[in-house]
Amino acid sequence: MDFTLGEELEAVRDLARQILTDHTTPERLRAAETTGVDEPLWKELAAAGLLGVALPESAGGAGLGVSGLAILLEEQGRTVAPVPLWPALVAGLTLAEHGTCPQEIADGTLRYTLALEEFGLREPSEPSCRAVPDGDGWRLTGTKAVVPSASAARRMLVSATGPDGPALFAADTDAPGAAWENTRTTTHDVAGTVTLDAAPAERLGDGALATALRLTRIALAAVQLGVAEGALRMTADYLAGREQFGRPLGTFQAVQHQLADSYIEIDALRVCLWHAISLVTAGEDADQATLVAKWWSDEGGLNVVHRTQHLHGGIGVDVDYPIHRYFLWGKQISGTLGGASADLALLGAAL
Repeated sequence: MDFTLGEELEAVRDLARQILTDHTTPERLRAAETTGVDEPLWKELAAAGLLGVALPESAGGAGLGVSGLAILLEEQGRTVAPVPLWPALVAGLTLAEHGTCPQEIADGTLRYTLALEEFGLREPSEPSCRAVPDGDGWRLTGTKAVVPSASAARRMLVSATGPDGPALFAADTDAPGAAWENTRTTTHDVAGTVTLDAAPAERLGDGALATALRLTRIALAAVQLGVAEGALRMTADYLAGREQFGRPLGTFQAVQHQLADSYIEIDALRVCLWHAISLVTAGEDADQATLVAKWWSDEGGLNVVHRTQHLHGGIGVDVDYPIHRYFLWGKQISGTLGGASADLALLGAAL
């Protein structure tokens, strides 16, 4: 596979890196932990056209698809920037493929989120939330867990099971019959648990749920790749400057082995992620490749952020030092949509 980025994707990467790096100062990150979202950064990304980079041109975007999505999310992960990019853009791409994607998503004025998870041992593709027809629309009843960045979203895509099986539905977050309970996640995001009681919704086209789950797994793997890369870079810089016994910590063999293991796992994650993206872009079956990429992000990504925090010693658990945020993000991502064990179970069933 050729992983060389074209000029358009390189431009997206460079612009995203510049904006995200400039705006994710320690002070801004600490301030956003109280609200869950850095709203000025969200507006800056919208003004630069980055919120629409993955969306089709008909929806006001640049039409770069899942490749553009992955590049943007990787750069977000490098800086652990607190903006709800992956749920909003995955929703936009899903709507573009199975419905109508409004242009307000690309300009940042209409924010979607995803209600794909539930409490218990349910597979995301087999939701217990129920959908029943109601005239030209549908009514949803059930509970969806840890809906990301729910407090700032006006619309949501909800997985539910109807008479014809599992499907994906669009609904207002403040729809009648939708009761919310805010919950703080590991990453300080203000997520929400929503209880639906005959809440009105519209059904998306066939296959929308499978598309949303596939894109979510790719999106999470892309963020995790950036998180792991950012954590490794920060750790390498720290170990090069920190001395013990008269020499930099980075010169000790045991430390170098852990850094090498992290580098290898990051490379494996990158290869698996872009293999899945290449299949999606080519219109081929990417379900198994997507599960492999998500498993690497859960297993390898968590290994990297654990090692890098450990290599910082006592300062690694000091919340005044930024490395702890990479561990928190890596931990959160590794458990989303079921985690590594769930990914392996799904992959085994597929094989």
